[in-house]
Order: sequence, then C-alpha cells, then structure tokens
Amino acid sequence: MNKRGIYYLLHNGKNSNLKYYIKCYLREHTPQCFFQMRLEHELSKLEKRPDKDDILKRVDYYCKLGPKNGYDQKEWEEKSVAVKHQPMTNQSTYYHDSLEIARYFNGDLRWVLLSGDTKHIPALPSITKSRPLAGDNTNNIILKLDKNRHFLFVDDKMQWRNKKDIAIFRGDLGIHKENRELFMSLFAEGKSKMVDAASTNYIEAHPHWQAGKLTIGEHLDYKFIMSLEGNDVASNLKWVMSSNSIAVTPRLTCETWFMEGTLRPNYHYIEVKEDFSDLEERLQYYIDHPEEAEAIIRHAHTFVDQFRDKERERLTALLVMKKYFEITNGHYK
Repeated sequence: MNKRGIYYLLHNGKNSNLKYYIKCYLREHTPQCFFQMRLEHELSKLEKRPDKDDILKRVDYYCKLGPKNGYDQKEWEEKSVAVKHQPMTNQSTYYHDSLEIARYFNGDLRWVLLSGDTKHIPALPSITKSRPLAGDNTNNIILKLDKNRHFLFVDDKMQWRNKKDIAIFRGDLGIHKENRELFMSLFAEGKSKMVDAASTNYIEAHPHWQAGKLTIGEHLDYKFIMSLEGNDVASNLKWVMSSNSIAVTPRLTCETWFMEGTLRPNYHYIEVKEDFSDLEERLQYYIDHPEEAEAIIRHAHTFVDQFRDKERERLTALLVMKKYFEITNGHYK
C-alpha cells in the first residue's frame, strides 16, 4: 500500500468497523431475556417524552401498514421465519442491525427480513433498509440498517464562504449506476472548472476517470458535494447534510431511515436536472447568493438533528418493530 493509501486508511473519517463488530459480538452474547425483560420499560419512555408526537409520526412513516393491508397469508406462512431462526444475511450488518431491535421481542414472532439495497416493493410486509419513493411502498418497513456505513455525521469547522467554489465527486461506478456514468461523461477529466469529478474504482472503458479516494475531511474543503444515488440512496448524503457544504443531486428516488422522501429540494439540498444540464448554472447561482446557500445549510442541520438522539432512535425503532409484529403476527409479545 502506498503512502496515500495508508493516509486514507488512517484518516478517512468513516465509522470504525472494528468497534461496530465488537459491539455486535457483546450484544449477541448477552442473554436475550435481558432485552425482553426491558421491552416494556423502554416502550414506556414514550409517554414522558416532549417529542412524543414527532416520534409517532416517524413510526407511521417507516411502517405504513394498517390492519386492512392485504397480502397472501399462505405465502406469509411459507416465506416468513421466526426471529429466533433468522439466518445470517449475505451482508452481516443487516442481520446485526435488525436483531439489535428484534431481540427485545419474543423470538417466536415471524418476519421477513430483506438484506441489501432494496429498490423494489416486496409482495409481503418486509423489514428493509430502503424503499422506492414511487408507488405503494407500504410493504417496505424501514429500519435503521447498515447504519455503521450510512449514519455518519461530521463536525465541520470551516464556514461555507471560505470553501472552494467547486462541486466535488468521488464515487464508485458500476452496474445500475447509469446516473453516475452520465455525470462522469459530462464532467470528468477537467471538462468543467466548477466540477472536480473522478471515480474511485477502475472502469476499463474509461481508465482516466479513476483517481484516489478523498477523506471526508478533504471533501469538506468544497462548497458543494455531489450526492448521487447508487444502488439505492447515496451513502454520503447524511454526513454532507451535517457539514457546512451543500449536497447536490437530481430528484431523489429512494429513501431509508433518513426519510429522504421528506427532504425539500433547494431547502435541504440543491436539486439539479437528471441530465445535469443545469448543474453549473445552479452552482453559480448559490455562489452569487451566499445567504441562500447558508440557509440551506441551516435547514439541513436542523433536519439531521432529529437523528442524533440515540435514545430517541432506539425508542422509534422499537415502536416500528412493535407495530410491525402487531399487524403481521397479531401481537408483539
């Protein structure tokens, strides 16, 4: 590994996978009865919270199921599994993050857990990390999954006006990422003085698109950070919105626990056309109107703040799980 690779490894700014898996190991070797005994106590905290109504709105947003939602009961019996028999998922973080919440409940309760990036609407009510914004996505019940990768916030000390008047993009290109390939074809290799665009992986058809990865801290030198959806959502959107830079993206098509579907274009982030034809114009507009840019940053910070309270996050997830089990199993104990 070269010096740059070592520097990136030590300073990338991402959450530690080692700490994450140590926590998972300790939690999963704690007797489950300990968590089940605490369930009612944890749920009772809702009544004492001043933000009770906001929590319940989030619960209904993540789990849209109602008592009359129709699905094939025979198929449910065939495809759902008892929580205590849930096998390890292909991507283990989905298993660990979902069981962190589900272990508070009776292990005989049944569910369908879908791992990976979910852009489709399943036939059965399923626990998913993501869902499409279009269509009736009622059967996609959102939990905070793959959170060590996706839920990362930063402490950005540099003010927006002191940053470079450039939009930065460093991202992976691959299958199902046509939007990123289009973006790169327009702006890679110095085609625009307002955009610094490079891929972080080698593409045989475009070897010159590749450049070394930048740390999160290095991204924060720029006024604008491209947040382009990949297989589902853009994993950098959360930390960009917590920074003093501004996320730039076409209209969003998927959402996760971050409730991307509730974000307002040009209020929480800068929206550009799908073909990126107005990107430079939109960047220049906010460079010329810094007060409007700084307002977007304030709105983004306010939105991010609702995800910073760990106790509220756990309570919300428990209530989502409770609602899901009550509707699909008829009870949650």
